[in-house]
Amino acid sequence: MLEIAARLEAAGFEAWCVGGAIRDALLGGAPLDWDLATSATPEKVRSIFGRGRTIPVGIEFGTVSVLDDEGVQHEVTTFRRDVKTDGRHAVVEFGASLDEDLARRDFTINAIAFRPSTHELRDPFGGQRDIERGVVRAVGDAEQRMREDRLRALRAIRFASRYGFAIEPATLEAIRRSAPHLTRLSHERVQQELVKTMEQVRRPSEALRIWRDAGALKVLLPALAEVDDLTLATIDELPRAAEGAMTRPQRTSNRVAALFLGVPAVETRRVLTNLRFSKHETHWAAALGERWQTVGEEMTVALRGGPLEGAQVRRWLARVGRTYTGAFVRIALARWTAMARTGLPAPDAAAVRSLHRSMRRSLLSDPLELADLRVTGNDLRRAGIPAGPIYAKILHALLDQVLEEPARNAPEVLLAEVPAIVAALGRGVASGPQPSSEP
Repeated sequence: MLEIAARLEAAGFEAWCVGGAIRDALLGGAPLDWDLATSATPEKVRSIFGRGRTIPVGIEFGTVSVLDDEGVQHEVTTFRRDVKTDGRHAVVEFGASLDEDLARRDFTINAIAFRPSTHELRDPFGGQRDIERGVVRAVGDAEQRMREDRLRALRAIRFASRYGFAIEPATLEAIRRSAPHLTRLSHERVQQELVKTMEQVRRPSEALRIWRDAGALKVLLPALAEVDDLTLATIDELPRAAEGAMTRPQRTSNRVAALFLGVPAVETRRVLTNLRFSKHETHWAAALGERWQTVGEEMTVALRGGPLEGAQVRRWLARVGRTYTGAFVRIALARWTAMARTGLPAPDAAAVRSLHRSMRRSLLSDPLELADLRVTGNDLRRAGIPAGPIYAKILHALLDQVLEEPARNAPEVLLAEVPAIVAALGRGVASGPQPSSEP
């Protein structure tokens, strides 16, 4: 980045580091992405560095990506001013000064520039003061900033929650007034902002509560318009992807799933599909929510009475399924922790530890799914039972017996039970609950 700035300056142009890198550096972080603002036009930038080291990523907006000596891309953007905006995109013109360029930015904490050649820091809107005070404040007129780009409302909320800042009152009021107009945002942008909140913010409830109270959820995600504080607090108890020694994307998927715990699975699938989440992420969230709604409350009530083991735990595992058990348990533990923190009756730590140990043992050693049974449809056919829907009923009835007593999972024992099961089915006798057979 320094070499890029030096070459621009040597060619007679100003070069300033701008944006989030300056903000994060002033907050004591170590920014990885450094962007530059310059008085050079995009054509001049490409001429200085050559076509082989430049990519016109947004040349109509003045942005050229320049590769440094290690092949890392840095965005270099010409000083610009807005001519007109549509609430999301702006028509810009070049030839502006640095201060004019900074004046078009969203928040004071992002409107600070540093010139490497002279070590000068330019801060015309008091961004350093707002960083010191812990405030997110719009540059200039807050209402105008939101009208220019509706995404700024969500960005303000994320910045405030990420850094533990307050939103300046006029800026917060502008966010509320902007809520009805958030329909101008694309589904992809809303998804990106939601995911960034889950990834970057240690306590997403703080951001999502503002989304809800400011009216953003009602407009963008009506299924979550009345999301309760317990659901939001549950997300806080789940680790974010960036925590620990390595990034774990599954943690973000679990946080998204926890947000939809109270939403019917079909609605979860519709919402996440509309937001352009992947099929896997959509199915994951819907499946976990469906399982929580099926057994979560039952588990919560049962465990309040103390530790449980044996058949009851195996039946829960069968209904959750091996694929989802790990994430389900993490979400359940987060939910119970959030309940305890807010004074709601929740399973105590001893009951939860006992459940965890029992589940781990059962997952490793016990038959829990139809695929674990020691008999199959072929065995039923060889036993003389005509093929048909009755096979599934028989196998589920056998699994119900095995969940009660795993030692019964032997071919001869199971086949010996088949005549009685067939007779019971013929009389219309229910064979008990049917666990999930989803892989």
